[in-house]
Formats: sequence, C-alpha cells, structure tokens
Amino acid sequence: MELMSATRTVPAAPQRTATPPTWRRLDWWLLACVALLCAAGCLLVWSATSRREDLTGGESSAYLTKQVVNIVIGVIVGALVALTNHRWVRIWAPVIYVGSIVGLALIFAPGVGATINGSHSWLLVGGFSIQPAEFAKLGVIVGMALVLAERAEGRLRPHLRDTDLIPALAIAAVPAVLIVAQPDLGTLMVLGATVFGIIALSGARKRWLVGLLVVGVGAVVLAFAVGLLEHYQLLRFQSFTDPSLDPRGAGYNTIQSRIAIGNGGLLGQGLFSGSQTQSGFVPEQHTDFVFTVAGEELGLIGAGAIVGLFALLLWRALWIARDADDLFGRLAAVGVACWFGFQAFQNIGMCLGIMPVTGVPLPLVSYGGTSMFASLMAVGLLQNVHLRTDRRLGLGIVIRSRLQRSRF
Repeated sequence: MELMSATRTVPAAPQRTATPPTWRRLDWWLLACVALLCAAGCLLVWSATSRREDLTGGESSAYLTKQVVNIVIGVIVGALVALTNHRWVRIWAPVIYVGSIVGLALIFAPGVGATINGSHSWLLVGGFSIQPAEFAKLGVIVGMALVLAERAEGRLRPHLRDTDLIPALAIAAVPAVLIVAQPDLGTLMVLGATVFGIIALSGARKRWLVGLLVVGVGAVVLAFAVGLLEHYQLLRFQSFTDPSLDPRGAGYNTIQSRIAIGNGGLLGQGLFSGSQTQSGFVPEQHTDFVFTVAGEELGLIGAGAIVGLFALLLWRALWIARDADDLFGRLAAVGVACWFGFQAFQNIGMCLGIMPVTGVPLPLVSYGGTSMFASLMAVGLLQNVHLRTDRRLGLGIVIRSRLQRSRF
C-alpha cells in the first residue's frame, strides 16, 4: 500500500497596508490655502499700519511683527489640536465649551471686562486683550457635534431624533445670550449661521430649519422693538440702507471703504501705495476693514485671489466633512466651514457695502491674536478629522457607509 502524505495548506496571513507618515496624510491643499491667507494678511496689515505713527509709535513694522508672532503661536496650538488623538479631542470638547462660557461670563466681572468700539466683549489679562467670543464659536461647534454624535452613535441603529436637537440647541443658546448682553451683533450673526449649518447637515427635519429661521427673524424684530440694540448699532443699520444719512458718523466707514476699493481698479495702486490706505482715511483698516487694503492696493485681481482662497478653504473643509468616518468629525468640519464661510462673507460684504457694519474680523487675515488663535485651532480640528479618516476601506464598506450617512 502506498502511503499518501497529506499536506495541509496554511492560509497566508493578511497583508497589512503600511500607514503613511503623518506629514504625507495631511491635507496639503488646506495648509497651502491657510498659509497664503496668513501671508496676505501680514502684507495687508503691514501696509495699513506702516505709516500710522499713532498706532506704531514710529516703528513701521510693529504690527507686522505682532501678527507674525500671533501666527506662530496659532500654528503651534493648531498643530497640537491636529495631532491629538481623536478620542481625546472628544474628551476635551466639553472643556473647550465650558472654558469659552467662563470667558464670556468674566467679561461682566468688575475690573476684568473692557469696552472697545462700543462693545463690552473683551478681557484684559496682563496687558493683553482677549475676546472670548472667538473661542465660543469653536466651543459651540465641538459641543454641538459631540452631543449629536453621542446620542446617534449610542443606538444600535445610528440616527438622530427630534429630541436630540434640543440639548444641541441649548448648548448654542447659553453663549448666544451672553454675546447678546455685550452686545456683539456680528459674532451673534456668525454663531447663528454656524448653528443653522450644523443642524441642517445633521439630518434634521425641515420643520426644525424653518423654526430656526422664524425664531431668528423674530429675535431681530424683538431686539429692535424693545430697544435691545445700542444707539450706535441702530445708526449702523440705518447707514447700511443709506450711508448718506450720516456720512461723517455711522456711514463714514462704509463710504470710505467703497472709495478705497473703487480706487483699486483692476490691478490696484500697488502695495504700500494706496491713497486712502496710506492716508489713514479708512478706520480700523488693519482689523475689520483689512479687505479694503487688498481692494485698493492689489485691485480686483488681488482681492479676487483672496476670495478664491476662501472658496478653496471652504471646499476642503466640506470635502473633509464628506469623508469623515464618524458623525462628530463630520459635524465639526461642517461647523468650521459655516463659521469661516459666513464670517468671510460678512466681513467682505460690509467692506463692499452689501452687509451692515458689525465689526467681525476677516478670518486668518485681519490683525488680532484671539481671532488668529481660534481660527488656526479650527484649521487644526479640520486636519485632525482628515488624519483620522480611514482611506483603506473596501469599496463595499464605503458604499454602505455612504448609504448609512444618507439617513441622517
């Protein structure tokens, strides 16, 4: 008898795809866009302040140096957010939210809060001024994203219910009330647009969206009816409809910003050569009206390039939201996109005279430490979501994931 030796085939171990290094997995389009906006902001701030001895004290590059320092600090903080474990980002979300609420509340403490340009929205800490409302935008985004994600992911069949939206809206209501009390109408408008975007893309029913719009319009009408707005804010709205009503007062900013942008033409008058800019006719030109420097000195081409960079930034943010593996990352990325998108539209719109003057900075471009820190932290959050997105999933899993997301 011939003995047959049976051989047993051992299945080969599945091959693991090596994870590329972190620097290769970054969204380089997003980083390039942010870097160009920050660089443009440095040049515009430098041009707007170099001949303003009342601001610089004779040191022409004083504000340029400060802006570069703000960017460096913001990049470090943003990098920490980007490289933090995704689980820890969710753990720290309540801390960020509570911290922003505490900062908003401290504004009303005697000797701590300060009033600048009619708005009592600043903290004076060790000779530095901090605007907690900038961090409150980020706090509301991560707070709402966390609540909605925890409620949806805690079920066997992940989906959102109408009752899940109530605590999410409550999270946004607390800072909104504190911002109204300052009052800071511009930040309130940005916060409202951000909240609406998160709720809309969370899969809420249309009746919730209609209800939010009705409540928002009703709140504005009520604010005018009961005299909640300050006198200067009412004048700004009146001058928005007709700047000639108060050309030397509330309408002055709008008139001068239009003149500056109109002087630029197609190619502009040249950096450091704008007649309105170098003469100091446009108030707050290094902060809220920094876009007028681009319009006058860089012309339609330069100003249009800045608008194009913001469009690219929003595209990348929404792309990251689309590809996110979890609901928290998706809603957080959407919130950042709504924040940057509406605030940029509001700022550029008030420079062009198509939006009322509300005193919001142009993200990543305007001078200011608090705004820069908060904005670069938001960019870090986008990178964090992008780095944690698994691109090694099979086609079937991707399709099932897309179908599941469509239910939201």
